Amino acid sequence: NGNLVCHITLHLILLSFLSAPVVTILSKSHADRNVYPSAGVLFVHVLEREYFKGEFPPYPKAGDSSNDPITFNTNLKGYPDRPGWLRYIQRTSHSDGVLYGSPTAEHVGKPTIIEITAYNKRTFETARHNLVINIMSTEEFPLPYQAEFFIKNINVEEMLASEVLGDFLGAVKNVWQPERLNAINITSALDRGGRVPLPINDLKEGVYVMVGADVQFSSCLREVETPQNQLRCSQEMEPVISCDKKFRAQFHIDWCKISLVDITKVVPVHSNRPDLGTGVLPDIGEYNPPSESLKSRDYFADFLITLAVPSAVALVLFIILGYSLCCRREGVEKRNMQTPDIQLVHHSSIQKSTKELRSMSKNREISWPLSTLPVFHPVSGEVVPPIHPDNYETTSMPLMQTQTNLQSQIQIPQQQSSGK
Repeated sequence: NGNLVCHITLHLILLSFLSAPVVTILSKSHADRNVYPSAGVLFVHVLEREYFKGEFPPYPKAGDSSNDPITFNTNLKGYPDRPGWLRYIQRTSHSDGVLYGSPTAEHVGKPTIIEITAYNKRTFETARHNLVINIMSTEEFPLPYQAEFFIKNINVEEMLASEVLGDFLGAVKNVWQPERLNAINITSALDRGGRVPLPINDLKEGVYVMVGADVQFSSCLREVETPQNQLRCSQEMEPVISCDKKFRAQFHIDWCKISLVDITKVVPVHSNRPDLGTGVLPDIGEYNPPSESLKSRDYFADFLITLAVPSAVALVLFIILGYSLCCRREGVEKRNMQTPDIQLVHHSSIQKSTKELRSMSKNREISWPLSTLPVFHPVSGEVVPPIHPDNYETTSMPLMQTQTNLQSQIQIPQQQSSGK
């Protein structure tokens, strides 16, 4: 019975583990999604966050799964980046991503596989699927008349919304009145060298929108080419456009940056591009490395050039310098021979006088200073011995001196009695 109870307990524990939900998802792949854009027409594909949320585990709190921050990474399959015509934007991790661009006729018939990887920043899990872009050709491509507008009050992700883009195309069609009108391309102003606006007053980056039509440009669009408006644009003033009020309610267009192109009058430029080839080097046979046995080389010539020649030049310079300093000296005799006799006599007399004065100064008698003479006390009249002894050194002699032997000439008076 004890063994039976243990088996039943272990079985219940295993069932509890197996029945628990698995919440760890390393990566899941969706089925391929196919889209069919047309060449020369704007292609927009929205990467919806709701589409990927079902692949991630639920949030512990019910109703909070929509707050998961999800970002996307897009690249051409087998390559680290997207094709040149395809762009991607996602403003924040809580907004949808958008793939957009305008394929050209060169990509017609070539399926483009884009790998889309979604990252859940809360659980650090990924989900992946492929987007197959099959570019189709159209008879209307390219439309002959193309106009590019710069809208200042809208960002690129706002313009990519279908309702906003539809409103803009409706306003352009109302002004242009074409039979066929298509959006060709949309470009952010930042991709054209624009600056990121300051986060004040709800400023926008701006967006360039290119549209194409099958009829000539309307007179309203041609007004920007008049000399008056060109002058106002050169002075950084807004031009006067009669149809601007049809856009002003929703779109603020910079008419100085509008571009009108008639591709039927554009002269094609044929550039002579070099043949790039296959990229494979031609077969020139096997590589023959140098032999292992190297020939002996004589370095005696290198030794002469490197050491002997500079040493010889240095030795010659040393000999020239020694001859100039030692062998070219004039000497005293040659100097005296080139000096006039009268100048030598004057110089000799000056030397003799100097020597005589010096010998006389050594034998002269030194006067004794007053501070060395005996003095008497002013009250008692006693003779006070001198401050210094008689055999003091002459180097410490005061500046003020008196004549010699003043001690024998000066009589010190004696004090007399009051009766006398």
